[in-house]
Amino acid sequence: QVQLVESGGGLVQAGGSLTLSCADSGGTFRFNGLAWFRQAPGKERGFVAYSGWNGISTYYVDSVKGRFTISRDNAKNTVYLRMNSLKPEDTAVYYCARHYSGSYALPSSYNDWGQGTQVTVSS
Repeated sequence: QVQLVESGGGLVQAGGSLTLSCADSGGTFRFNGLAWFRQAPGKERGFVAYSGWNGISTYYVDSVKGRFTISRDNAKNTVYLRMNSLKPEDTAVYYCARHYSGSYALPSSYNDWGQGTQVTVSS
């Protein structure tokens, strides 16, 4: 069974940094695009960052450009999200997901999801 497991969340002060990891037990990791989404209380799940299968093509939501970096290690079946200069508005549950088909920015384009990891940024 394909399983994505996130880790690395926590509580950090504004301006701080965190690195999230997502380990993939599926056998097709290196062939799939992977993304990070986030969901704050009372809000819809929204796109954060995407990495193509080779890690060269990356895309970000405008609000995190220049602060967040997505990367992947296909040898370790792991995708990362380095988050710098964190802001209180970055507070959310962060999910990694495996791309299936369609726009990389839409949750409906992903067929496997992790359980999420909480990121809380205090002001």
